[in-house]
Parts: sequence; structure tokens; C-alpha cells
Amino acid sequence: MISRKYLYLIALAREKHFGRAAAACHVSPSTLSAAIRDLETELGVAVVERGKQFAGLTPEGRSVVEYAQRMAASAEGLKQELATQRDGLTGRLRLGVIPTALTVVAGLTSSFARRHPHVTAEVLSLSTDEILARLRHFELDAGIVYVESAHAAGFDIVPVWREHHVLLTGADGRFAGRETVSWAEAASIPLCLLTPDMQNRKTIDAVLAKVGAGVTPMLETNSIISILAHVGSGHWSSIVPRSVLETVGTPPGVIAIELVEPAVDWATGLVTLAREPQAPMVASLVAEARALAETFEKPA
Repeated sequence: MISRKYLYLIALAREKHFGRAAAACHVSPSTLSAAIRDLETELGVAVVERGKQFAGLTPEGRSVVEYAQRMAASAEGLKQELATQRDGLTGRLRLGVIPTALTVVAGLTSSFARRHPHVTAEVLSLSTDEILARLRHFELDAGIVYVESAHAAGFDIVPVWREHHVLLTGADGRFAGRETVSWAEAASIPLCLLTPDMQNRKTIDAVLAKVGAGVTPMLETNSIISILAHVGSGHWSSIVPRSVLETVGTPPGVIAIELVEPAVDWATGLVTLAREPQAPMVASLVAEARALAETFEKPA
């Protein structure tokens, strides 16, 4: 449905190394190199910068890769459509998720799996920028991100959850017995937060800046599990979504206190490429996300 030469080029653009691209395509480096040269001859342009090692794509090569990615995605969508008509939805769902949503996303993937038992799923912990980039390159089917970060052109977003953040701190620490803590107070204690490239950290920094309480975390990590472990050690505190604790529990000796002044929350949802028609896998996941969102909107 799509020439192997284009698939080899997509792999080379992704791996940025002839050997790794060849291994990913299960061919020898010489076979891959020959296919790329054949493609250049066929198109009449150089697609790869020449050198002893891979030095990047030419401007024409980047255009060819973008076209090839669209062709490959369309071909995969057609295969899914035909398979769905025959046996129901099959294939592999590729989902990128920001770290703070890795626990709540199970509500979406589990309902999707029950409805489509022949689909396997791959859930990757990625930053928002990585998720959006991989969606553009057709390397993911969908992502879970903060709604405010997915308003760029070319994306559709379905809001699903709302996140309320809490201060996670020692049960016998400075705020023992308190029901609420202000953001400014939270900034005055040793904090363990996600790394600055994470959207959750950016939103936290924005709130702290708004209340005039800039903070330099004593420890940074790109893992929510690592945050919970470090807070559980008793030396650090953190600011995390309450949904994380509702799913995996609060570490022993630790309490979660509501953050106020200001009281804020953020919407998290499913982001996909804005394409018509959507591939059956993506369309089914979007429908599941919308149904899940409706359950949260209904009064208890």
C-alpha cells in the first residue's frame, strides 16, 4: 500500500542513524541505503545530507518524510477500517500521557479495552511537547495532556478530567492539623517537583509567580512515583494532583492538604490530530473519552 522505500525513509528520520533505522525495518544498512538512493533517483532530489554518517535530511527530504508519514497513516487507517468490518477493531493503540495523568488514564484505557478486546495498547510517559511532536509525526494515535496546552492549530482536544492540586507533606510537619495551605506557604518549604519541561510544573510555576512566591525546588524528577517516594522519606513536600492519590494512595506518614489562595484546577483531556476522516482506532478512542467525560459531568 506504501512503498518500502518511504517506510525506510520514515524510520531513518525517526532514528537519525542508518544502522538503527535498518534494524527497526529488519533489513541490512546496505539495503536501506540502496532504497534511499533509489528514492532520490525516482524523485529527482536529494533527501539525505551526504556524509560518512547520517547528517540530517535536506529541506526536500523533510517534505518527503511529511508526505510519507501522511501516506503511512492513511494506509494504516484503511487497514483498520477493513479489519473492523471483518473482525471488529484490531491493532495497537499508541498513547502518550503526561506523568500526572498516568494513574487516571487507566479509567480510559480500561473502558476502551473492554469495548475493543482485540486491541493491544502501549502507554508511554512523555512530556506535552513530546506528545504533540509525535502526534504530528504519526508516531502516536493520541495523547493525554492539559487542555490549555493543546490549542495549537492542527489538534482536537476532548476535555475529560479536572485536576485539583494538593500539598503533599509530612503528617507531623509544619502544617500538621491544617485543612488548607496557601500556595505562598507551600512555596516556603523544601519542595520536590516535576522537571521544568513538564506542563504540570509550568502550571505550578505560573500560580506561584502570580502570588509572588517563586520557588526553587530542592529536588526535581520527571516521575510522579519518584515524587511520592521522596515525599514519603520525610524530607520533602510536593504539589500533586489529588487524582494521583485517589488512584495509588497516599504514602505512609504523609497527608494531603487542600491548596487555596488561589483555589485553582486544570482540565486534562484527550488530544488527537485534527484529521478527517479519523482512523477507526482514533475515532473509537475519542468516543470513549467523550463518554467518560459525561460520567464525570453527571451529578453524584
